[in-house]
Amino acid sequence: MERRQRGVSAGLLLLLYQISQVGLQNIPAVTLGVLVLNIFLFLNPLRPLSEVCLSVSEAVHKKNWQRLLLSPFHHADDWHLYYNMISMLWKGIMLERKLKSIWFAYIIAVFSVLIGVVYMVLEVLLVIILDDPSYEMNCGVGFSGVLFALKVLNNHYNPGRVSSVFGLPISSKYACWVELVAIHFISPG
Repeated sequence: MERRQRGVSAGLLLLLYQISQVGLQNIPAVTLGVLVLNIFLFLNPLRPLSEVCLSVSEAVHKKNWQRLLLSPFHHADDWHLYYNMISMLWKGIMLERKLKSIWFAYIIAVFSVLIGVVYMVLEVLLVIILDDPSYEMNCGVGFSGVLFALKVLNNHYNPGRVSSVFGLPISSKYACWVELVAIHFISPG
């Protein structure tokens, strides 16, 4: 995994601008805390990305379990941070107001670890099914898995909505799955 540039950049400036447009007073506490933590760790990473990214090889074989906690809160670059945190901002505002802060914080904590476990199980299944041990080496960082889980949860609490995916109207119930497949084909990394 390549090292990213540190410091203030276009994606980070745009993220800070978007947050200022919403207004700090309009962002619930846990959502704001998640945003601040991710921005802080982007500017001051605990370790290089190659030492926090999550893989079967590192977490399971080398028993480096701390990666389960670190990988969701580190991002590959400023645009990765921007897109994830903008998504977190809107999902967090909607869900935290509905679920209340303590329950929302619990969900974020559980999803942050559980998504990493699911990621590793899927990688192990790919190793077994495709007989390709290289999948054990795939190393990922970022909050995208947690955001996907939050989107599914948001769709559960707000049924009947319609989303536009590439201009096609799709029930929000299925839109997150269509988006997941589309993202895989557009940006397989």
